[in-house]
Amino acid sequence: MARNLNSRIVRAMISLTLLAFTVVYFGLTAYFFFIYEWLYPDFTDDDILRTGDIVTLGLLLGIGILTASLLGWVLARRIVDPLKSVAAAARKVANGDFSARASLSRGNFGEASDLVDDFNQMAGRLQRAEAELKYSNSAIAHELRTPLTILRGRLQGLLDGAFAPSPELYGRLINHVDDLSAIVEELRALALSNAGQLDLQYSRLDLAVEAEAALISLEDHFSKAGITVMRQLSSAVVSADRARLRQAFVAVLENCCRYAPQSTVHVETGVAGQYVFFRCTDTGPGLPEESRTRAFERFWRADDSRGRSGGGSGLGLPIVRAIARAHGGDASIFPSDHPGLAVEIRLPCQVLPFV
Repeated sequence: MARNLNSRIVRAMISLTLLAFTVVYFGLTAYFFFIYEWLYPDFTDDDILRTGDIVTLGLLLGIGILTASLLGWVLARRIVDPLKSVAAAARKVANGDFSARASLSRGNFGEASDLVDDFNQMAGRLQRAEAELKYSNSAIAHELRTPLTILRGRLQGLLDGAFAPSPELYGRLINHVDDLSAIVEELRALALSNAGQLDLQYSRLDLAVEAEAALISLEDHFSKAGITVMRQLSSAVVSADRARLRQAFVAVLENCCRYAPQSTVHVETGVAGQYVFFRCTDTGPGLPEESRTRAFERFWRADDSRGRSGGGSGLGLPIVRAIARAHGGDASIFPSDHPGLAVEIRLPCQVLPFV
């Protein structure tokens, strides 16, 4: 295809040049041999072009055609070479080689450079997406395997008579099922968010009220973790999905219980310019900078074994960011003024018209 395009460009330029020169050549010939005599009946033979002049004009036109052909070939190469490189790289990507990149030689047009750069960026995103998908598949299998193994072991123990049926045992089995259901729901929410299909039910609400409700629901967790909660809840009215925001607030607060026990947690809500915010700051061990940049990656944990033993799936903060972005806002993590960490959710003051 590239060769055909190359030859077509050359042929098109030659044809256009030939047509232009042919029109000029025959136009001048007709003018001086026929029209000139009619316009100026008193002309002499010395006043018109001689045969040698016509030949010279033809040679000049031939040189012009040759020059146009050469320029057309150079131009075609500069246009086609980047397309050939992109096409070759695209075939590799289509065959599963996401490391393929298009190359660009010197002297190409700016548009060709933009095309190659855009393709390489797309290929890079596909490569990262493939790597993330492989990691996610492995992590999903790992996360589901642990509660499933425990659940199967307890059910097998009941079947073999190793465990006596009791309300406590049934309660633990139900908790394992709930853990599995929570992981599946979090994965579903992330998938919908990535596809831009996360369904939001908007209503008028106050972040201060929702934050207080989330804190009340986790009072037992705070008590077991030895956490002292400090509140600074200012009114921050916004139109948003109440259930999704409550889910995000609970996820942030649960992280404090898991990773910052025996600390003081400051919870704030308020308005800052065109945004409302929910901010949770703890006095725990915090995270180094390289870990903070990965905190919103799915299934990532700063301390994998501690996170799993504490019941974390590694999906909490990714869910928080997904919910915030679905509302047109964002979530960020940064060190606090004291040892510890701060997580902030910011939403535009009016995500949608109030309903």
